[in-house]
Amino acid sequence: MLLILLGVLILHVIILILLIVSTAATAWSVANSGGKDLWYQCSTNNGGYHCQPSSNEDWIQAVQALMILSVLFCFFSLIAFLYQLFRLVKGGRFFFTAIFQILASVFVMCGAIIYTVMCPKDDTYTHFGYAYVLAWVAFPLCLISGLIYIVLRKKE
Repeated sequence: MLLILLGVLILHVIILILLIVSTAATAWSVANSGGKDLWYQCSTNNGGYHCQPSSNEDWIQAVQALMILSVLFCFFSLIAFLYQLFRLVKGGRFFFTAIFQILASVFVMCGAIIYTVMCPKDDTYTHFGYAYVLAWVAFPLCLISGLIYIVLRKKE
């Protein structure tokens, strides 16, 4: 049982790291002339690297909010898991932790979908960067982790 709890805890920390890196990284959309992320739009012009704040469009602000919510809910889920680990009655399930983790997966999924649909293709060589891929990798891991928390029961 201790190995299962340790494995779930390590998976949870890995998911949290993936979400933080995905939210903060500067490579959601990459082109030859620069890149875009959730916060800045950077380009190389005349031998210099220039960054401007991201646009104020509603869709990018929605993606920003959803990614921040996913990080927060994943973090609160980790805190809830640690609290329930020591305070939960024997035989109890980690429902509160599972709900927060599943909500985090829904938030990251919605943010990635909105970015996929709404991201403008400025350059013919524009493609999605590693931060975008990390968000999509974090989604199923977060969902699986939430489902594990539903099934997981504190040993009697």
